[in-house]
Amino acid sequence: MNLSRFVLKAKPFQQPVRIAMRGLADVQVEHGREKWATYGDIENYKQGKYQVKTFNKISPVGLSRFPSEEYDVRDQEKEAANAHAILLRSHKLQEEDVPQTVRAIARCGAGTNNIPVPRMTELGIPVFNTPGANANAVKELVLCGMLLGSRRIVDGVNHMKKLGEQGLARERVEKDKAMFGGRELKGKTLAVIGLGHIGSMTARDAESLGMKIKGYDPGLSVEAALKLPNTIDLADSIAAAVSGADYISINIPYIKGTPEEGGTHGIIGRDVISHFSPDAVLLNFARGELVDSDSMKEFLDSGNGRYVSDFPEDLLWDHDNTVILPHLGASTEEAEDAAASMAADTIRDFLETGTIVNSVNFPNTSLPDRPDHAVRFTIVNRNVPGVLAHVTEAFANEKLNIMQQINQSRGEIAYNVLDISTEGHEDVVSFKNLQEQITMIEGVVSTRVIYGTPGKGYAKNLDGDYFI
Repeated sequence: MNLSRFVLKAKPFQQPVRIAMRGLADVQVEHGREKWATYGDIENYKQGKYQVKTFNKISPVGLSRFPSEEYDVRDQEKEAANAHAILLRSHKLQEEDVPQTVRAIARCGAGTNNIPVPRMTELGIPVFNTPGANANAVKELVLCGMLLGSRRIVDGVNHMKKLGEQGLARERVEKDKAMFGGRELKGKTLAVIGLGHIGSMTARDAESLGMKIKGYDPGLSVEAALKLPNTIDLADSIAAAVSGADYISINIPYIKGTPEEGGTHGIIGRDVISHFSPDAVLLNFARGELVDSDSMKEFLDSGNGRYVSDFPEDLLWDHDNTVILPHLGASTEEAEDAAASMAADTIRDFLETGTIVNSVNFPNTSLPDRPDHAVRFTIVNRNVPGVLAHVTEAFANEKLNIMQQINQSRGEIAYNVLDISTEGHEDVVSFKNLQEQITMIEGVVSTRVIYGTPGKGYAKNLDGDYFI
């Protein structure tokens, strides 16, 4: 029987067990001290593999990115209490779903509102998303939404069904089609609020349809700007962007809190809507909570405007001037494959090299490949003064040379990656002893020693308890 995890008090070592580390040096690995608490189904725990827990149905194309010889992927029906990573789509993740062994969480999609990100940050767990993976799918539905909002297509389809039931379709079709007249997109103005992956793609394709484009994005990056049409008219506020627009597409993230509080809840409210043209079509394929329903109802009641949304709507679901879709934005086979593949690659890169990219709570961090004759340490700590100095001091005290390192921070969390030379330490190097010293430094949350054996080398400081 193999014990998968231990929680240990910081007490002196018993005799360590020696293992060979990729032919570079003998490394002492602690086998266990005093009492321990085990986690999960130990009989089914596969030593020497990363265990990945999945929620929801994840694309097989994405899961195939995990090589079976190094990864044990388990769906939500199987016990995975020793999981090293979690992969999910829409599952509302609770803290009790996250074992102490988890190093990372990735969502196959852009939004992470179903994950308690602030709490995961406190626990030292990076949360990843897949920006841009579903952008084409959503963009295509936005373009479809413009047509749905222009030609009363849904109303026409429903009318033809009723006529068909009555046997009157052929008799009435020419007479009744006048009930569903509309307008063309060519020559009209589209305002795009939020010019990220989806917004920029929508702007480019709408321009190719002969539309005039206005845009607004206070955080527009140089990279995103280069993807925009040359003819776009960039506004300095949402109100200025929507003013005079025939169509308005919102593509911004949902942030809890009102705009006055720094959030985006109800950001499309009475003030912004007052700048709409009377027959404007609002396209919401971002988040339902971005639009204030009461204000939108006032607008729809007062004129010939339209609202096309990809989210449930308690107030406007049966309004004559609304089209409500069942959250179809990213529901294409291609988008699900792309998102799952990106999430899997991100998890692999982090577990195998310590690299962080596309995290919503940790800083982007990357070092070149680990040099020969080196061990890679990663350290997650509170972003407070003095921690890094204590870490480097610990390496110096053991006469270990730091070959390369990077220190990045984001908000209250900091992340360090260090490659430590094994030159001159080919006898017995107690890296595990050093890891415990560093892990128990005040302010350190967790550490990893990446040396080629999947799943091993992880330690946490659990309020003074040493977890390995």
